[in-house]
Amino acid sequence: MGNIIGRKQEIRELNDLYNSDKAQMVAVYGRRRVGKTFLVDEALKGRITFRHAGLSPNNEDSGKKNLLKDQLKHFYHSLLLHGMKKSKQPTSWLDAFFMLEQHLSSIDDGSRQVVFLDELPWLDTPRSGFLTAFEAFWNTWGCHRDNLMVVVCGSANSWILDNLINDTGGLYGRTTYEIKLSPFTLKETEEFLQSKDIRMSRYDIAQCNMVLGGIPYYLGYLTKNNSLAQNIDQLFFSQKPKLHNEFDRLFASVFKNPEVMKKIIKLLATRHSGFTRKEIISKLDLVDSGDVSDFLEALISSDFIVRFTPFGKSSREDHYRLIDPFCLFYIRYVSGKNVVDTNFWTNNQMSQSVVSWRGIAFEDLCIRHMSQIKKALGISGVITSQSNWIVPGSENEAGMQIDLLINRNDNIVNMCEMKFYHEDFTVNGEYNKKIASRANKLHEDLPKKYAVHSTLITTYGLTYNEYSGAFQQVITLEELFS
Repeated sequence: MGNIIGRKQEIRELNDLYNSDKAQMVAVYGRRRVGKTFLVDEALKGRITFRHAGLSPNNEDSGKKNLLKDQLKHFYHSLLLHGMKKSKQPTSWLDAFFMLEQHLSSIDDGSRQVVFLDELPWLDTPRSGFLTAFEAFWNTWGCHRDNLMVVVCGSANSWILDNLINDTGGLYGRTTYEIKLSPFTLKETEEFLQSKDIRMSRYDIAQCNMVLGGIPYYLGYLTKNNSLAQNIDQLFFSQKPKLHNEFDRLFASVFKNPEVMKKIIKLLATRHSGFTRKEIISKLDLVDSGDVSDFLEALISSDFIVRFTPFGKSSREDHYRLIDPFCLFYIRYVSGKNVVDTNFWTNNQMSQSVVSWRGIAFEDLCIRHMSQIKKALGISGVITSQSNWIVPGSENEAGMQIDLLINRNDNIVNMCEMKFYHEDFTVNGEYNKKIASRANKLHEDLPKKYAVHSTLITTYGLTYNEYSGAFQQVITLEELFS
């Protein structure tokens, strides 16, 4: 496991489960390209008895869908590759899993047997009876074999959650352990780049994470001879960009209704503060039904969006916000754009568009590193909630917006300003008045026992001057790498 970056806890968990003396069914899930298969392969290297990966539901070459017949044939071939004697090909999933039971029984010597079923949601094609057969396999046979460990994997998080982890039917409570794999943090991104002998400043590593979201598969395309800007050009703007079609593939491989999902994502990309469910329905002309809630929950489960309640609002006014960095970048600069400059990113580093994007993307980066922010504030053990705060303007008073409030149960609210800056941030008189005005307005809406701490999260730090006292606390990029 010398080549794997991070994932120490997940590797330890998989090994502990392997070494246990009872049957285990482990669900590993997470965003597409986040490294789920690699994790299982590395953690359980040389110890997998049988492995199989479902066929993608959409065949990009032929345009055909891989339905039951193809999936069963592929499963049968996997059995043959793992030493099963040749027999009649299964015609149903019940037959297929019975063959797997027979094969595992025939080679059982009492040692641990690991069955790894990758891309499990892809096996559940329409009217295939897959779930019924898988349920029978586990409930009737697998769970009674103390030496069996079944690891299931999938990028369709909502399918894993609905049909396995939170199932209320035959698989209720049957998943013995779950591992949700997250994208790399800033520190893990740095370690990954160093393992490839790619040298970047932490300023550029942060931007790298703001574009690629800490997804190992995307990071794997970066080359050490190019600057970050040149690498981004190669991935998105060259004549044959490596990630040009990734956005469409991402949604086609995870969702049964990818076009609707992409419409929701593209709408959310237009407003950083997000939209309510009602606004999404209205702007996309959707039918107000349970389907919309299912769409939003599926996007949340897959870590593309988040749901949050703005400060001072009720849950009926929940907002949905795009949080996936890759999608935000792709929609803003690639999707539907006719960019002919193959050095677009290199040539636009100082443009207002890119400066604006950096500001938004850095805010999302901070939200994804909330545990590091809490550690820097010395409140890792304090119960907190996060929200934003929008005060509409009026004829007599300008509106205001705070993108991150950390509401703590020790009677303090951190009012956070997030600034991605190329040098130390400097507070001038006008900005000092703005911070004071926001803090005073926030005090009006808080219980009297609360104090407001103005908090700056920035790249390098704060210039000391007559206005630097505007912030009680300053968190730098270095602390986000902790």
